[in-house]
Amino acid sequence: MSAPTEAGGSIPPAEGGIEPHTLLIDRIGLLVTNDPAVGDGPLGLLRDAAVVIEGERIAWVGPAEQAPASDGRIDASGRCVMPGFVDSHTHLVFAGDRAEEFAARMRGEPYAAGGIRITVTATRAASDSLLTRNAARLAAEALAAGTTTLEVKSGYGLTVRDEERSLRVAATVAEETTFLGAHVVPPEYAGRADAYAELVAGPMLDACAPYARWADVFCEAGAFDADATRHILTAAAAKGLGTRVHANQLGPGPGVQLAVEVNAASADHCTYLSAHDFEALSGSSTVATLLPGAEFSTRSPYPDARRLLDAGVTVALASDCNPGSSYTTNLPFCIALAVREMGMTCEEAVWAATAGGAKALRRTDIGALTTGMRADLLVLDAPSYLHLAYRPGVPMISTIVRRGRTEGRRGGE
Repeated sequence: MSAPTEAGGSIPPAEGGIEPHTLLIDRIGLLVTNDPAVGDGPLGLLRDAAVVIEGERIAWVGPAEQAPASDGRIDASGRCVMPGFVDSHTHLVFAGDRAEEFAARMRGEPYAAGGIRITVTATRAASDSLLTRNAARLAAEALAAGTTTLEVKSGYGLTVRDEERSLRVAATVAEETTFLGAHVVPPEYAGRADAYAELVAGPMLDACAPYARWADVFCEAGAFDADATRHILTAAAAKGLGTRVHANQLGPGPGVQLAVEVNAASADHCTYLSAHDFEALSGSSTVATLLPGAEFSTRSPYPDARRLLDAGVTVALASDCNPGSSYTTNLPFCIALAVREMGMTCEEAVWAATAGGAKALRRTDIGALTTGMRADLLVLDAPSYLHLAYRPGVPMISTIVRRGRTEGRRGGE
């Protein structure tokens, strides 16, 4: 695909039909760099700016009138340009549908983690091709909404074979893959949670580790307790995997403090936190990843993002896309929820969905637009990032660039 111009045409490709080697994006009204050393405020804002991309990387950032010559050009026409979203928590590998469960919650029935087993049954019965098609559809949906980096978990197979194939599928749509064999205890292990935890930490981990960068555990009442969580994550770390924890979603519990104890990259959900949890997170490198789509879809209380931020905790926003409790791939929607329901400013929410997600994945090459970073960026169909929350539900992405290549563009003005 060749890079689009303002009028909806395209930049003439270089000889041989390949993308331009260097690409200039100029006439940027407002550029979000996420680097306060480059621009104003925590988002490092630059006005009347330009960006030059060389290959897959940002080669230059600065005032538009000083931009060097390039092979190709995108005219931003005064729009806002910002880093692509980094979605650090999704469950895209599954089969089946739980719309009726959602409707029941909207009628007032409470959410419980047991619904995961419905998706497990459907996923085990699905073919590899069906799982791959569904994951690819959802990944494309996320990209269209501006997500340029995805994390994808297993967790709906819960057998050695099904967890391994889930991770193989995940790797076809995401560069960040997470082993979540410890999602819930499957029915065949009812009453034998310890035996299942041993399977996860042993043969299942052995089979899945080659296809995963991370390991995650759902540390909640009804899923895995602190001892089982620690055992599984310790085994995963010994295999070279980074660690993450589903923590404190359904009620108070040990998940957050355990995540800090094992130096997990993130504690995800963080809905029910004690004073000790806030204290533990504030003194750690563990990111609190908040998933407001889950609270929206389950009518649960929203996390106290304001208190986390005021305590100095690093916060990320992610979609938690899954068929049961947050069936959305749309991070702009999550940004709007975070601003409206969780006490975050627009600036904090945008940072959390970009640089925050990168920190939750312990990545230093994405989440910002400065020299040397990977060229993942969005041209919004708006003059400011504020419109992501200001105009909820409205498609705001005009142009997507991922790894230096234009991935999509809406029609002309």
